[in-house]
Amino acid sequence: MNLCKGNSQLEQQILQVNPLLEAFGNAQTVMNDNSSRFGKYIQLRFQKNTVQGAKLSEYLLEKSRVVQQDTGERNFHIFYYMFAGLSSEEKEIYGLLDPSLYRYISGRFGTQDIAQRWKHKYKEVCNALDMVGFQEQEQVDMQAILAGVLSLGNVTFEPEESNGSAKVSEASRGWLKAAAGQFGVQEDELLKCLICTMSVTRGEQIQRFHTQQQAEDARDSIAKVAYGRVFGWIVCKINELLAENVDPEVELREIGILDIFGFENFAVNRFEQFCINLANEQLQHFFNHHIFQLEQAAYKEEDLPWETITFNNNEPVLDLLLAKPLGLLSLLDEQSAFPQATDKTFVDKLNSSFKRNLHFQTGRGRVLAFSIIHYAGKVQYTAEGFLEKNRDTLPASVRGLFINSITPLLSVLFKATLSRTGTLMPHAKAKVTAEADNKFNSTRKQSAGAQFRHSLMVLMERMYSANPHFVRCIKPNSQKEPGVVDSQVVLQQLRYNGLLETIRIRRDGFSWRPAFEEFAERYGILLVKPDVSLTKESCLEILQSTELTGWICGKSRLFFKYWHQEQLTKCVERLERAAVVIQKVFRGFRCRKSYLKLVAERRAKAQQLQEEAERERSRQLALEAKAQKRISFPVPKPRKRCPQSCLHSDKPPQPPVPRPRSKLTESTPFDNFLDPSAPRPVLGTEKQTVEEAKMRQLKRGATLRWFKETQAQKVMQDDGAFPSWLYGMISRREAENLLIDKPLGCFLVRISQSRPGYTLTYRGEDRCRHYLIEMQPNARYVILGEDRAHASLTELVRYHQTVGIQPFMEKLSVPCGQVNAEDLQLENGKSSVSLDYEDLESLTLSHTAAKGEIPPGEQPCRSRSSTSRPSQQSGAAAALKSMWFRRSKNCPEQQSVDESRTKPGSGKEKGSERAFPRLRSSIRLGMQEIQQLYSASLNTSVRKCNGAVCMEDVELK
Repeated sequence: MNLCKGNSQLEQQILQVNPLLEAFGNAQTVMNDNSSRFGKYIQLRFQKNTVQGAKLSEYLLEKSRVVQQDTGERNFHIFYYMFAGLSSEEKEIYGLLDPSLYRYISGRFGTQDIAQRWKHKYKEVCNALDMVGFQEQEQVDMQAILAGVLSLGNVTFEPEESNGSAKVSEASRGWLKAAAGQFGVQEDELLKCLICTMSVTRGEQIQRFHTQQQAEDARDSIAKVAYGRVFGWIVCKINELLAENVDPEVELREIGILDIFGFENFAVNRFEQFCINLANEQLQHFFNHHIFQLEQAAYKEEDLPWETITFNNNEPVLDLLLAKPLGLLSLLDEQSAFPQATDKTFVDKLNSSFKRNLHFQTGRGRVLAFSIIHYAGKVQYTAEGFLEKNRDTLPASVRGLFINSITPLLSVLFKATLSRTGTLMPHAKAKVTAEADNKFNSTRKQSAGAQFRHSLMVLMERMYSANPHFVRCIKPNSQKEPGVVDSQVVLQQLRYNGLLETIRIRRDGFSWRPAFEEFAERYGILLVKPDVSLTKESCLEILQSTELTGWICGKSRLFFKYWHQEQLTKCVERLERAAVVIQKVFRGFRCRKSYLKLVAERRAKAQQLQEEAERERSRQLALEAKAQKRISFPVPKPRKRCPQSCLHSDKPPQPPVPRPRSKLTESTPFDNFLDPSAPRPVLGTEKQTVEEAKMRQLKRGATLRWFKETQAQKVMQDDGAFPSWLYGMISRREAENLLIDKPLGCFLVRISQSRPGYTLTYRGEDRCRHYLIEMQPNARYVILGEDRAHASLTELVRYHQTVGIQPFMEKLSVPCGQVNAEDLQLENGKSSVSLDYEDLESLTLSHTAAKGEIPPGEQPCRSRSSTSRPSQQSGAAAALKSMWFRRSKNCPEQQSVDESRTKPGSGKEKGSERAFPRLRSSIRLGMQEIQQLYSASLNTSVRKCNGAVCMEDVELK
């Protein structure tokens, strides 16, 4: 992005994708505080060295982290960012309480310094959502769903005394009510999904109640699926907003970047670690194939003397994991299809199938586990939960419940279908019936393992069709300490990554292997002769002239060491310096020759003019002598006057026809057409100019209507006036004239003349700079090329008064005060009429009257008359103010929809234009119940007094 130097809004949007996905897909682990818990592949598409679009693909989000974290680990970052970044009013809106109450984040938060850093990260995430283009209501619904996931995790169950079925405990009723409000569903419907399963058999509806363990599994499944679909929707929305807008027939070049999890070997390794290490096995095989197999095969094909380098081939491990029908993943899918199968039967099946495989080892003792000897070492996997995570089941009727949610985003998430690779497809909707819903949950078409296998297959097809470059990340130590290098840890990673063999093949091999044609075309200049043939002989002649050693000539290409390119570059640079000297001398010779020729022509022309002047003077003297001999001058005939009727004719007056002038007089514009050397008028120029003027007028009118209908109310201050830095639709030159004598840092914001938007003009050190301000579809204001979105134009100005505008980092200091319209001067001295305020006002009034917003007979308050412009005006901003209704008792305020984000307490709940969660009342009721129970448990303590148990109220601070 930096090398493109495009400085476009699309590039800034692509750059904002990274912090957004890190917040929702990264988490703290025992090995890394910012570990990617998903795989990401981003395709950057270019056309003529300019970014045209981007596309994201995500792989294997670790959804189980939402409901369970091991010691020393945390949940996904976004949960902690929300608690640290949301204000108390916003937490009340979303139904969030103290973070120590929530089970899904293990009641752990962090120190004050960490919370401050998380608060800053939350602002970055909100800015990234605004920059990429997410609507405000979508952001609110998304955060409400995340709050619902946390509240759902605090719902606990207890067995019924009568039949042993599960019921929600009384202490967690408030959490259930809050979760239902945050999800936008009814409390009793959500309760049914948790404690029972509904099925239809032969037209009869059967209800089966869950046990306590089944109810907890259903609760955790809903939380995992809801979070996973939110993450998938974010990726789909990013792809939709960053899609390229180019001709499909035009060929695009592409750079793909794969950022995927590294090899993992924790104290407890589960299904997620198994899939992660499987992906790393596949990538290591691709690395070996590209670095070792293809390169050494090229040496043999070209008959080069080469000693084969051995490497650790991991194909047997891939066969163990991916082979059909007896691979580990195939057996896992087979066991997952059996309703009665358990994790123990799955382990027994593995032990019987792979007991003779060198890369498989059975678990020792009573531990339900098995071990795989990967390329990076032996890893023991805990088999508990393998089948359930692979099935990825969703409780019956949950999908139908969430589809009917009044929260639009949640409904979209569960109406969407999943592709074979597990990708969410929101636009592929299908009808949902009760039977289809039960079938969807009971017999899933694709297991989690099968989805990951397909996505890995698609990824490897892309990798094999590209020209790859590898970046290996090496951890210096296992303690996550800076400045500490553990040589044994580093050496172990170098060995199992195959980097020691890679260093050897790069040292002994030939890293650069150009074809004969490519080499001759690139370095034929070294022969210093024209028309170098692109053949093998020319290549050898070039190399002999350079005196390089250590290279080898093959059958179809040349083989060079890594340092040969640098030596050839130095040879070319030496010729380039010589060429500069030759060009300097030749250009000097040519300029000298041209100068002498020009001097000779000027002298000849001057002499010719002098001779013509002498001849003209002689002729004039002769004419004067002849005139003196005349006795009388001829009397001119009187001109005929135009009849009186012509003065009152309806025809437009014709321009006067110029009288023929004497050759003795000075040449005038009327005589230009008589000069054969003068340019002839171009036919159709007048018509073209009129059309262009009409088009400019149309654009200008559309922009004025855009400002009047959507912007005036937003920009207007509370007192009914416009800010002092806001000007009307003045031109670029007029803005520069206003700032030319102003101090450094003075600025103004003007309405654009050709597009719906603004332009910020800034007085710099040596010139005035103009920054385009765009209004995005989600009603956010962005300076083109900046990485921050703002909810309002005023907020944008205030922000850049403290933070400089890139790339010059110029801070806005003094707003350019409003001036009279007569002070806006053009170069020719005429007053500016770029913005006709009377037309703007009449347009506003006619539009308002057409809508019936002005009662008959009632005139809006104005700061000046609409029939005549006073000599003293309050400037462009005041003129804009006068076309709008003043906020007073006698001047009603015109209503407009403001979609920008406001502060939590700034708007009333009823009739407010701000986005809110849908069931706020249910959320508040749930929070009240929770707070009452929590306060009651803290306000009472039990102590023993003289052998008796006493209750004492404790006053809370």
